Amino acid sequence: MFQDEAGFGRINVPKRCWCPPKVRPCTPCLRVREYEYAYGAVDPESGDNFFLIMPYSNTACMNLFLEHLGKQYADDVIFLLCDNASWHTTEKLKKPDNIVLFYIPPHTPEMNPVEQIWKELRKRGFKNEFFESLDKVEKRLCEVIRSLTHETVIHITKRAWLEKLFLSTA
Repeated sequence: MFQDEAGFGRINVPKRCWCPPKVRPCTPCLRVREYEYAYGAVDPESGDNFFLIMPYSNTACMNLFLEHLGKQYADDVIFLLCDNASWHTTEKLKKPDNIVLFYIPPHTPEMNPVEQIWKELRKRGFKNEFFESLDKVEKRLCEVIRSLTHETVIHITKRAWLEKLFLSTA
């Protein structure tokens, strides 16, 4: 599985949108820096996925994520690939016995298919949106995550180079 986390908040950046010819669209823009963080792990081969929404992006939240991921897949050994964020590599990280961490090279987000999930979530639920509270951000994030099917996750995350990698190691 591949793992990553991303911030979703009340701050928004206007994006392109459709409008009639010669009409300038009006989209709301807010600069409040309040965030919720989605932690996710996906399997591009099967579409299995696991997400938690957390208040911070730090070691304590990562420990909680790993604990719940380990319980969700208690009968499996999970090879979890993640980036080199400090909260992924600290000695304070508590890894369940059924999770083995691997790290992608630094500064290579293109190697982590979960990055494409974040783009999809932003496209589906956060484009040109204005949120009155952080609770509404969390509610929308939950709705959009729940809308992801296994087929959607496979479509978004599966890459030819990953398939070749899995076939060569089988």
